[in-house]
Amino acid sequence: MGSPAPTGEGSPGASVATNTSPGLKAPTRRGTELVMLSFAAGLVTLALILVELNQERSLSMRILYLGVAYLALFACAHLAVRRWAPYADPAILPCVALLNGLGLVVIHRIDLALEGTVFLDGSTWDPVAFKQVIWTGIGLLMFAATLKFLPDHRMLARFGYTFGLVGLVALLLPGVLPGFIAPTINGAKIWLRIGPLSIQPGEFAKILLMVFFAAFLVSKRDLFTVAGRRFLGMDLPRARDLGPLFAAWGVTVAVMVLQKDLGSSLLFFGIVLVLLYVATERAAWVVLGLGLFSGGAIVAWKLFTHVQQRVANWQDPIARYDVVGGGYQISQSLFALATGGIGGAGLGAGRPEMIPEANTDFITAVIGEELGFVGFAALLLVYMVFALRGLRGAISVRDSFGKLLGGGLAFAVCFQVFIVVGGITKLIPMTGITAPFLSYGGSSLLANYILVALLLRISAAARAPQRAAKPKPQQPAIADQHTVMVERPK
Repeated sequence: MGSPAPTGEGSPGASVATNTSPGLKAPTRRGTELVMLSFAAGLVTLALILVELNQERSLSMRILYLGVAYLALFACAHLAVRRWAPYADPAILPCVALLNGLGLVVIHRIDLALEGTVFLDGSTWDPVAFKQVIWTGIGLLMFAATLKFLPDHRMLARFGYTFGLVGLVALLLPGVLPGFIAPTINGAKIWLRIGPLSIQPGEFAKILLMVFFAAFLVSKRDLFTVAGRRFLGMDLPRARDLGPLFAAWGVTVAVMVLQKDLGSSLLFFGIVLVLLYVATERAAWVVLGLGLFSGGAIVAWKLFTHVQQRVANWQDPIARYDVVGGGYQISQSLFALATGGIGGAGLGAGRPEMIPEANTDFITAVIGEELGFVGFAALLLVYMVFALRGLRGAISVRDSFGKLLGGGLAFAVCFQVFIVVGGITKLIPMTGITAPFLSYGGSSLLANYILVALLLRISAAARAPQRAAKPKPQQPAIADQHTVMVERPK
């Protein structure tokens, strides 16, 4: 089932280093990473203290436990990078630590707001901040394991088709299994329940499918660069080359229909289009893909009630404020953002308990209320720095597979943030996916930490100095050979 490794520029034998001077040793910049991690830890600790003070509470040992656990986890992550990827980009892990830490602060803030709340079924709110710390620890353990057991990102290309098959099954599995295994939660059928645990396989499927498409596009590059007919100034692909695009479109529509999950379908198809564009540098693929997705979305809107409800909620959420399954969530999100204004209400001074699903789908709305437009913009800038550093590593690495995979991974996080923020601000219909590293949830954290490890592995390959090749013994030229007199035997 494994696909052959791409040949030529993307083959495992190709050079990935950028420093070709044999006598120079490139700086690892791990000290810079440690300083930025310390700065992130200081901000997170200060934010935890502000939350407690604005709730008019005495500083409890809970803050100490959360802070110490946060510091210990990312100190171990730093040591793992220092040991197994010493030349990795020094800015990626601190950005992740700051995002994860801010998410932990906001989740703790929501726990305080909902403490003692009794729901309609008689249950009370169960704090989840410490559970998030545990999931972060497991995620960082998988992060370290990825760095240790994947010394070269190009090894993934050998199993591209296997990853593609596994990712496709994982993406579609919840939609075809019965409800007691794959329950419908908040209108979407994207979870698998295994005993007391729930897992969202689509989070892992996006990474597996990105590996498959990167390996496939590198090995079949000529298939996608041959132009067909010219229309409106664009060289359209040949009809027989559109199979992979139609396959991706079919999977997207299947996810939309079977799982009622608009967010995953949009994210998956957007990643495919970006990888096609990066591989071919032809806008025709993007135009065709957007046309296919728009057509599929219109058909789904005509045929399926849940899609019609999402669109109606998006068009006028206030009018559907009291409708079951209506615009209550998005209305509360807009009210929270309006309350926050420019400077925000302050950490611990907002009303996150008024927003449904505040610690998952709508955690960015809570941040917008308590930190305001300024804090929300700063959060988006951290995401932007993360994506830019990931793209920089992808551009710098010399093998084509690494370029495509790194670009796809960085874009996936950036595009997911766009979908989340677009939903809570009513720019696009609400899709129900989580904000990377911020939202509460185990599947999202585990998958995203594997993604970060892959980005660091690619950036380490781009920044590592090239080992000087051993000089081959050269035979002296014929003209330089000494003349040997051979005496004929008598």
